[in-house]
Amino acid sequence: MSDPKSRHTVWSRPERGARGPAPERDRRQITAAALALADAEGLAAVSMRALAQSLGTGPASLYRYVAGRHDLLELMADAVVGEIDLTTAPSGDWIGDLVGLALQSKAACTRHPWLLDLYAQQGSPVGPQAIDYLDHCLAVMAPAPGSGRQKLEAIGILGGLVTLFARQELSAAGPPPAQAAHLAAVAAEGRHPHLSAALADAGPAPSDDPADGDAVFARLVGRVLTGLLA
Repeated sequence: MSDPKSRHTVWSRPERGARGPAPERDRRQITAAALALADAEGLAAVSMRALAQSLGTGPASLYRYVAGRHDLLELMADAVVGEIDLTTAPSGDWIGDLVGLALQSKAACTRHPWLLDLYAQQGSPVGPQAIDYLDHCLAVMAPAPGSGRQKLEAIGILGGLVTLFARQELSAAGPPPAQAAHLAAVAAEGRHPHLSAALADAGPAPSDDPADGDAVFARLVGRVLTGLLA
């Protein structure tokens, strides 16, 4: 028989069990310790045992607050979403506002590279911070054309672009110099005229300066959002 807890998220359960001694910690402290562990050693290093050791307690004590590692990962993912500033009121420029949120989201992913692995394992979080982010995005998109479903789909695609560009940024985006040189040489042969024309029109590749990468990201995100909704 499946565990009844598996049918609920960590957010739908009390912060700690009703039984046992008075709480020594809370979910916020446990989550902060797990974030520090993941930032230092990667997602694979985060286990109930390793976390308990970092907190100077026994693994059994942590189960008063979370049902297991899956709960812990949900808390961690939502905590990172909480790093995005949602205090600025929508400006009316919904594309510009969404680009700004996407840049913040990408920066959060690059600060916590393990988050990309977490998303791949169990999807995006649906905790309170993530729901606040979703609602804020929809508020920003109030003047945009399109149905509620189209707007939710656009937010999902925006999240996909964030993770794609964050991965590229973390892995030194762009083809290695040898590959780029080979591509240019093949294009110069004249047997692929469309490729040659596109490369000539594209100009030089962006530099390794993060600001250049952000500019490319912002431009592409704006174009995608315009195509999806405008």
